Amino acid sequence: MSTARADILDSIRRSLGRGGLDPATEAGLRQRLSAHRRQIGLARTDKDHAELVDLFEEMAKALSATVTHIPNSAALPEAVATYLAEQNLPAQAVVAPALQGVPWAERPTLELRFGKAVNEDLVSITPVIGAVAETGTLVLTSGPDSPTSLNFLPDTHIVVVNRSQITGRYEDVWDKIRENGALPRTVNMISGPSRTGDIEQTIQLGAHGPRRLHILILDEA
Repeated sequence: MSTARADILDSIRRSLGRGGLDPATEAGLRQRLSAHRRQIGLARTDKDHAELVDLFEEMAKALSATVTHIPNSAALPEAVATYLAEQNLPAQAVVAPALQGVPWAERPTLELRFGKAVNEDLVSITPVIGAVAETGTLVLTSGPDSPTSLNFLPDTHIVVVNRSQITGRYEDVWDKIRENGALPRTVNMISGPSRTGDIEQTIQLGAHGPRRLHILILDEA
């Protein structure tokens, strides 16, 4: 622990009228933090994986997201082009660099840019680190391959989820994040399009982020 951090924590303990931690208490706290114990989960997540995929789709749709299944990443360009046409949107998008390996050239009419989102971008396409069936929530981490601006600036957010990334509970996704090494700067958990009920208690979509959330589930193994 850095000296500055130790000083801050010591100051907090003094303000609470507490002394420093004895070695035994500190060891116990560190063991508890490193154990990552599971909490009580909802019974609806006690399913096999195929049923968890169905539950994730059900919960995501209940939150006003739309969901489409496609066979594999090779089908992504066609699926994106079809969705944009159905929504009467231009065939343009900013894409997370992590998805550069997709054969986008199969649909040359798509105008794509890889990198961060800017105010003029209407559509973004990103991957996820995981998806939680318990609540229909998408989990995205920040980094050079997936800038956080893609999750919030564009009006339409298209998210690519491999069915193997769908888990029952949040703890399963955190395990995956830890397995990747150092924790990312940002972890975003997204449940449906952005919304608010502040105006006359009426739900309005797109209040603080995308008004459309479209999920493409890749059914490949």
